[in-house]
Amino acid sequence: QSENSDKSSAESDSETEPEQASVYHKLLATLKTSPESESEDDDDDDDDESESEEAGESGTEVDSEEYQENEEAEGGEEDENDMPDKEATAEQTLGEEQADGADVSCDTSHGVIEEFTDVKHESEFSLENNFMEEESGDHDADERRSNPFKQHMDKEMEEKEVEKMSTLSKSSSQIKWPRLGQLTFSSTLEKQKTLKPDKEVDMKQLHLHKPLEVTWPKVNKQLLSSLNKSYDSCFTPLQRELFYIMNTYRDLFYPESTALTNGEEIRLAYCLHALNHVLKANAQVLSNNAKRRDRKPGIDTDEYRDQGLTRPKVLMVVPFRECALRIVHNLISLLEVNSDKKIDVSNKKRFKGEFGSNPEEKPPNLKRPEDYEAVFAGNIDDHFRIGVAILQKSMRLYAPFYSSDIIIASPLGMRTVIGAEGEKKRDFDFLSSIEILIIDQADVYLMQNWEHVLHLMKHVNLLPLDSHGVDFSRVRMLNLNNWSKYYRQTLLFSALPDPQINSIFNKHCFNYTGQVAVRNIPQIGSISQVVVQLPHVFRRLEVESLTSVIDRRFQFFIDKVLPEYRDAIMSHTLIYVPSYFDYVRLRNYFKKEELNFVHICEYTKKGGICRARRFFLKGEKQFLLLTERFHFYKRYTIKGIKNLIFYELPTYPHFYSEICNMMKATDSGVDATWTCTVLYSKYDAQKLAAVVGIDRTAQMLQSKKNVHLFITGEN
Repeated sequence: QSENSDKSSAESDSETEPEQASVYHKLLATLKTSPESESEDDDDDDDDESESEEAGESGTEVDSEEYQENEEAEGGEEDENDMPDKEATAEQTLGEEQADGADVSCDTSHGVIEEFTDVKHESEFSLENNFMEEESGDHDADERRSNPFKQHMDKEMEEKEVEKMSTLSKSSSQIKWPRLGQLTFSSTLEKQKTLKPDKEVDMKQLHLHKPLEVTWPKVNKQLLSSLNKSYDSCFTPLQRELFYIMNTYRDLFYPESTALTNGEEIRLAYCLHALNHVLKANAQVLSNNAKRRDRKPGIDTDEYRDQGLTRPKVLMVVPFRECALRIVHNLISLLEVNSDKKIDVSNKKRFKGEFGSNPEEKPPNLKRPEDYEAVFAGNIDDHFRIGVAILQKSMRLYAPFYSSDIIIASPLGMRTVIGAEGEKKRDFDFLSSIEILIIDQADVYLMQNWEHVLHLMKHVNLLPLDSHGVDFSRVRMLNLNNWSKYYRQTLLFSALPDPQINSIFNKHCFNYTGQVAVRNIPQIGSISQVVVQLPHVFRRLEVESLTSVIDRRFQFFIDKVLPEYRDAIMSHTLIYVPSYFDYVRLRNYFKKEELNFVHICEYTKKGGICRARRFFLKGEKQFLLLTERFHFYKRYTIKGIKNLIFYELPTYPHFYSEICNMMKATDSGVDATWTCTVLYSKYDAQKLAAVVGIDRTAQMLQSKKNVHLFITGEN
C-alpha cells in the first residue's frame, strides 16, 4: 500500500530544484497525489437534456482501496460514491479495420490482467541465436563512423565521475531556440556546449539505422500534409529541434505537449528515436554473434560486451491503450520500407482486438471541448502492459518481458506487476537495463495516481535479483557496475510544468550527458479567456513553509472565506477543489457544521450527480463541492453558479476559464452580484502565472497587499 499521498506529495514538491531566483520559479506546494480515477456511468448533462455519455476514465480496485483507506483516515466515507461499474469508450481506430475473431481479451475488470505472452516465437526472436542479415545491416558502417548511439553507450565512466554525479550540483546554462523557446541545459560532468539545431536536416548526419532513412520521410509525410503547412524538411520545426536533443542522448523535459495540438508530432519523433536505438543495439548484438561464431578458439571475448543484464531497452509509459495502439502503428510503419514489403507482425489481430476501439460505441450526441475529445479518443482503458520484440524485418507483440526490446505500459499496468514490498508475486528485474525511458502525457497521471509513477521510478535500473540466463561475458561493464541509471535517457512530455513532474526530472534523472528542459514563461494567462463579466478576487494566504500550506489553506478558508458565504444571500456557491484529500476534509467539515450542501467527485454515481446538480440549480442546496478530477473526466456544465470559490488554483490553467464561463449557462443572464474568489500562496507562483500571466504574478507576489482584484468581460 502506498504511503499517505498528502505526505508524499509535499515531499516530492519540496525536492524540486529552483531553476532561477525569480518569483516565477518558486514552485507551488499542492496536493495532486490522489488515487486513480475510476470510470463512471455518466448521467444526463442536465435534467432537461438527455445526453447519452460514456465517461473518460477507467480504474481498478488497487486505487479504490487506497481511496477508501484515505477517506477512513479522514474520518468520513463518501455516501452514494461506491465504485462505479466499468464501461469502455471508443471513438476512432486510426483507419485500421477492427479485428474479427480476436483471442479472448485481457480481463481488466477489478484490476486483474489475464496475462498473455507469445511463447511460440521465442527462438525466432532470440538475440542469442540469430545473426545479422547482410542486406539489412549497416552496423559495420556505423562502427566506422561516429554516431550518437555508440558515443553514448561506449563511454567508460570512472569511479570519480560517478562520485561527482552523486555529490556535486549541476551547472546550467540557457539558450533560446527558434521553435522550442527558452531551454535550460544542465549537467554535472559535461562542459556546457552551445547547441544549435541545424536549419536543414541531412538524413545522413542523423545516423539513423538504414531502413529508417527511407521510411521516416514517408511516414512523417502524412503528418506534414495534415498540418496544412509546407515544410522543406521531412521534420516539422518542433520535431527537428526535439529530435536533435533526443539524438544527443540528453534527458529532455518538454512541458508543452498536448494531445490536441502537437501530441502526434511528438509521438512520431520519439518513436523514431526509440526504434533507431533498438535497431542499432540489436544490430550490434547480431553482428557480434557472427564474429563470435567465426572467431578462433581461445581469443578474449571482452570486446563483445554489447548488452545489458536483461533485454528490455526502452520503456514507454502512456496513459491509455489508444496511445499504445498508435505507438505500435508508428513502429510498424517505420519498419516497412515499402507497401510491397510488409513486415511480419506476430499477434497483430489479437492486439487490434484488445487495444483498438469501435467507433459505433461513441454516443452520437456527446458534446465536449476539443481538448477532451483529443485526450479521451479511442480505447481509454488505463490498465495494460505489452512487450514488443523487434528483430530485423519482424515484430513480435506480446513478447515476454525478458524477450522484449520495448515495453509499452500504463503506470497502473507497471504498478501491478512491480508489486509492493512483502508481496510474494512481484517482478521488476526486467527494468534493470532500461536505456531509454519515455513518459508521455505526464499531466494525465496527476489525474490518475501519481504514486504509481513515483513507484515505477524507484524500480528502474536496479540490479536484478536473478540472472535470467544472461551471458555475463556479453554484459556491458556499466551494467555490471550498477551504473545503468547514469546512461539512461529520460524523455518527459507533459501539457504543463507541474512541480511533481519537475521533481521527477530533477530527482530521478541521472544521465551523464546532462538534461535539457524547456522553460517558457506564460505571458498571458487563461483569465483572458473568461468571457463573463466577473470580478476575480485573489486572496493570498501567508505561509511559513511548504509543508504548512495544506493546513493553512484549510484554516484560512474556514476562518476568513467561508463565513462570508454562509448568508442565504450568497447561494449557488460552487467550491472547486483540485485535491481529493482537501475535498474529503471539506466535505467532512461541512457535514459536521451541518451546512446546506451537495458534493460531486469522480466516484459519485449517476443518480447522485443528477440529484446534486438539480438541487444546486434550484437553490435547494447552497454549496456544491466539486473535485477537479470530476471536471477532468466529465466536463459537465454546472448550471446555476452565482458565486465561485477556487479553493486552490486549477492544475490545468484552461480549467479556470472553463469553470468561470459556466456562469453564462445560468438562465437569468449576467448578474452584477456574481463573485469569484481564488486562494493562493507564494508557492503557487507557477499556477498563478498560468492563470493571470507572469507580469501580474510578479506584482501579486511582491506586493504587500493580500487581496488583488481583476475584472473580466468589461466592454
